[in-house]
Amino acid sequence: MLATRHQETQMGRAAVVRAPGVVEIQQFEPPMPGRGEVRIRLEGCGVCASNLVPWSGPDWMKFPTEPGGLGHEGWGIIDAVGPDVVGLHHGMRVAALSYHAYATHDIANAEAVVPLPEALGDTPFPGEPLGCAINIFKRSMITRGKTVAIIGIGFLGALLTQLAAAEGARVIAVSRRPSSLALAARSGAETTIAMDDHWQIIERVKEVTEGALCDCVIEAVGKQWPLDLAAELTRERGRLVVAGYHQDGPRQVNMQLWNWRGIDVINAHERDAAVYISGMREAVAAVGSGRLKPAELYTHRFPLQKLNEALDMTRDRASGFVKALVMCQ
Repeated sequence: MLATRHQETQMGRAAVVRAPGVVEIQQFEPPMPGRGEVRIRLEGCGVCASNLVPWSGPDWMKFPTEPGGLGHEGWGIIDAVGPDVVGLHHGMRVAALSYHAYATHDIANAEAVVPLPEALGDTPFPGEPLGCAINIFKRSMITRGKTVAIIGIGFLGALLTQLAAAEGARVIAVSRRPSSLALAARSGAETTIAMDDHWQIIERVKEVTEGALCDCVIEAVGKQWPLDLAAELTRERGRLVVAGYHQDGPRQVNMQLWNWRGIDVINAHERDAAVYISGMREAVAAVGSGRLKPAELYTHRFPLQKLNEALDMTRDRASGFVKALVMCQ
């Protein structure tokens, strides 16, 4: 069976990072999908904070990037289907785990594509981070009545706050910006604490937990200090979940504290594509049911040609910023 193709497919556009902090838009002919693949006409792609380090030009980064490279949070409409694809068809709206999604079109393995129901309408759906939130929450083993601290209320931290609150947990949110703390409260946090003074934060958590500290602490920042703080807030035999992406160098840990308290430490990052996709499928259901409410979190939208500005915004995080989306068409 030959791949099917929409007759009106035209030249596509893709973002290329040519040098540190330098993005240009190039035209390209959208490729046809191969066996077991589909091509997606992308509506948009979420901007991930993990883009910031490679975009800044560390020694290990090679420029220029491949067209659309760094983008991995895309969603859109299937416009071509390769041989041996079952269950997906032209015109189907989907989210996908693909890796060149700062573009008008991208190719995805059919197994890495998640259909979006009509009930979601034209709602943006950056599936990869939504699926990550679901998978991290599952690894956290949060249940009703538990006390949970979430350190860092950005997009991921806000989603985890929603999930924990919906589960019936008591959520303590710790974050730097007043707007983030206000968001945490709207997302279901019972207590919010400004992330300013290390020891004052610990004392405040002791106060609101009557000295017990937290059953589970999720670190969602990816920096040394929040990781240190997370350990301090975890009770004996509690669970410390590392959800922040620590990509800027080695970390030190207070192993004496970890040993003494006997805490379980979970690295909640996944590299198994099947687990990613399972989380994305669950995220579709969670958004559909209202258990996850990401719409308020998409605070800034940029056209593809302004990807540079979207990355600047993601780095600088002005008051009220949570998540940037690049609209690809």
